[in-house]
Amino acid sequence: MSENVMSQPTILAVDDSPLIHELIRRALEPDYRVLVADNAVDALTIIYHEPVLIVLLDVLMPQVDGLDFCRTLRNLPQFQALPVVMVTSQKSPFDRVQGRLAGANEYLTKPFDAELLRQTVQRFVGNSDDRVNSGISHPRVNGELSQGQVSSIRD
Repeated sequence: MSENVMSQPTILAVDDSPLIHELIRRALEPDYRVLVADNAVDALTIIYHEPVLIVLLDVLMPQVDGLDFCRTLRNLPQFQALPVVMVTSQKSPFDRVQGRLAGANEYLTKPFDAELLRQTVQRFVGNSDDRVNSGISHPRVNGELSQGQVSSIRD
């Protein structure tokens, strides 16, 4: 991978739809390095091994939904401050409240406006510049995902 790609802020999009992966990539690349996962277990593995600065998260996913995944992130000390933006088709005020209670920092609905997504991501990534410059941009602990953490997200 080129040094230029690795120096870009890394965004993780977690959604079970390849179409949404592509729409997010089109909206954010080439300004950001966009990684994708189609389920929560793969997403957690990526977060532990990549310098992810923000997670874009769907609510409706198989096995572990986005709300449970967000709660899991908020319960892991090393990821409590990682920004999470829900990007979902769930549009009701109740859904928005559930997202916020689960720990989401922001809530966008599908179909999303690409410019609004870019602005939202920039707002959070811009806030992370101090962490990047201080060398603490990635909150992983020892770079390893414990079996207990994978098991707890599957349960």
